[in-house]
Amino acid sequence: MPTAPKGNSHTEPKIAPGGPRHVAIIMDGNGRWATQRGRPRLFGHHAGAKRVREIVEACPDFGVEYLTIFAFSTENWKRTQVEVAGLMSLFRRYISKETRSLSEFGVRVRFIGDRVRLDDKLIRLMNELEAATAHNTRVHLTIALNYGGRDEVARATQRLAQDVAAGKLDPEAVDEETLPKYLDTYVLPDPDLVIRTSGEARISNFLLWQSAYAEYEFIDTLWPDFTKAEFGSLCAAYGGRDRRFGAVKT
Repeated sequence: MPTAPKGNSHTEPKIAPGGPRHVAIIMDGNGRWATQRGRPRLFGHHAGAKRVREIVEACPDFGVEYLTIFAFSTENWKRTQVEVAGLMSLFRRYISKETRSLSEFGVRVRFIGDRVRLDDKLIRLMNELEAATAHNTRVHLTIALNYGGRDEVARATQRLAQDVAAGKLDPEAVDEETLPKYLDTYVLPDPDLVIRTSGEARISNFLLWQSAYAEYEFIDTLWPDFTKAEFGSLCAAYGGRDRRFGAVKT
């Protein structure tokens, strides 16, 4: 990644008029991309990891302050042992390799998801990356790792119930503004635009609560082929949408 002054000394990006402030991406199609080339699925995952860098770097150009990417779902453990082990190795390698460049580019990294099932080395690297980039503000990159929307809501509900049981929260005061404070994404704005690559038209248990009013784009492009230009086109198209949030314009 190109280098830039650290932390708050960055020139803050100007939000494109009507453009999305927060984009979430379901990065699908790595395996098919590799299969089309006669290569193992992990080859596609490595290509997909490289694509992440380009899209992160493009965010300031399009006024995107927050980028959330779906790296590994709670359901992905069902894949072959070889693929899961390869993905975990890729995550460790990516974090080790990219920590410095992410920090220099002004990216703040957060991880969401349940870390209990992840190995100790990966958890340590995740914690170190979050700490190393905590001062940055240029792009807020959130990586969903061992994440599932239903799992997140269940864990949030457990924490909320514990606070009710402990007398810290009045159950009569619980409303739709309360639960988000217990979600993994409690410090993030809700996504404005959710993109899914590879031609599949489903949300796959991703940011279920947060995306209630998000706009969706389901595109045929496989994730390793997703370019900065296509990203920019989708952000521009978002700006032309009429977002009423359930109301009717008069």
